[in-house]
Amino acid sequence: MTETPASGAPRRALGLVDVTLFIVTAGCSLQWLAPAAATGPSSLSVWLLGCLVVFVPLSVCVVFLASRYPDEGGLYAWSTRAFGSFTGFMTGWTYWIGTLAFLPSVLYFTAGSALVALARNDTAHATPGYFIGFSAAVLALAIALNVRGLAVAKWLNSAGAVARWLGTVLLVGVGVASWWRFGSATAINRHTIVPTFRLADVIFYTTLAFCWTGPEAASFMGAEIRDPRRTVPRALIAAAPLIATVYIVGTASVLLAIPPERASGLYGVIEAIRNAATHLGFLWLIPLGAACVILDRLGSMCLWFGVLARIPISAGVDRYLPRRFTALHPRHGTPSVAIWVQAIVVGLLVVLGQSGTSVRGAYNVLLEMMVVGAMLPFLPLFGAALKLSDGPRHSDEVRIPGGRLTVAAAALVGSAATLTSIVLAFVPPPEETNPTRAVLKVAGMTAVLLLTGAAAFLIGTLRARRTGNASVTVTDSG
Repeated sequence: MTETPASGAPRRALGLVDVTLFIVTAGCSLQWLAPAAATGPSSLSVWLLGCLVVFVPLSVCVVFLASRYPDEGGLYAWSTRAFGSFTGFMTGWTYWIGTLAFLPSVLYFTAGSALVALARNDTAHATPGYFIGFSAAVLALAIALNVRGLAVAKWLNSAGAVARWLGTVLLVGVGVASWWRFGSATAINRHTIVPTFRLADVIFYTTLAFCWTGPEAASFMGAEIRDPRRTVPRALIAAAPLIATVYIVGTASVLLAIPPERASGLYGVIEAIRNAATHLGFLWLIPLGAACVILDRLGSMCLWFGVLARIPISAGVDRYLPRRFTALHPRHGTPSVAIWVQAIVVGLLVVLGQSGTSVRGAYNVLLEMMVVGAMLPFLPLFGAALKLSDGPRHSDEVRIPGGRLTVAAAALVGSAATLTSIVLAFVPPPEETNPTRAVLKVAGMTAVLLLTGAAAFLIGTLRARRTGNASVTVTDSG
């Protein structure tokens, strides 16, 4: 039974199972299996490497910070505590807007999966109009559920996690069956799993770093999680092996079913299911697989809308953004204004990403913009873990094996991986027909992201001073 909010306060609606499924939905996706498979069997070893240099360091730092400082606002609050107001605000701002750039790619992938499942081999209807219209319909669903609150939206979030597992099991089943009956579509052996350094592969490695993020998402929901100091770390420990299994076993199954050159980012997963199911004579598996893939992505879309809407609330409380961002729905206690603003931003990114390029080119540009914007806030997160690791322990804090030394090592490794991913994300993929335009789009959107954030902080600070609340620029930096 969920708690009833008082005076519009958020409900503490999420328990351990909810948060575990929440982290699984935030931390992995069937969307990334085809891009990984497109680089060949070497992606299997790269998944393991990414787990070691991104997921493990990030998880260590998040468990430490969430346990010691279970503040509402997550990495925004941690960065503010460690480095002051400006860095904290820019951390929250870049995470909010940067991750919003991820959502259009989710919409494109979902639309592509639905099209392939319904149109068989005909993708001629993959027009910009179709993708934009599909995106508008999904945005409407995400708005409707999240405005009503997590007590309602969590059912689609959890359904997405379950669908992800069912889709992975189905993908593994048809992949193994196809291998058993017809042999593997891809040679997987000790020679082919060695990482390569072709341009396309290296570009994928930067996306892979983003794929392993997500453990930090639950920290933004602290006010809506029961006993967040203990629940978040426990849920993360339970979710970690599930996430790794989806990525590694799922990618191997795609490679068993189809060769790497057929594993496109937009259509690869459903293509693998369809190809194997057709050869095996189990055509009824195709709509089932499509339903799992689509529900997986709908759950992720709904989840991220709810997570990201909590960031403007944190920034709004400190009056760096207009006060209306702090307003909660009078009946549901949700950040309804922030949810609507997000829908507008994502809709604009869908249209702008499409301008002057093909559907596939738009998908690639959106991915590159996502990597840069979404990875930037992890630099101050790792920095905050390093700086705050020598602070006083809380009596209920989760003990990290190795103590501060482990946290510091994790922060340094994670920072290096993040910086490398950001730099390489500016390199356009080989199939991009206009690489200069693609680079300028990514660089331009990154500049706009940072400049508008700095401007919002300055305007908010001046507004606070005019109202006599100059103290908002002073924070605890120790």
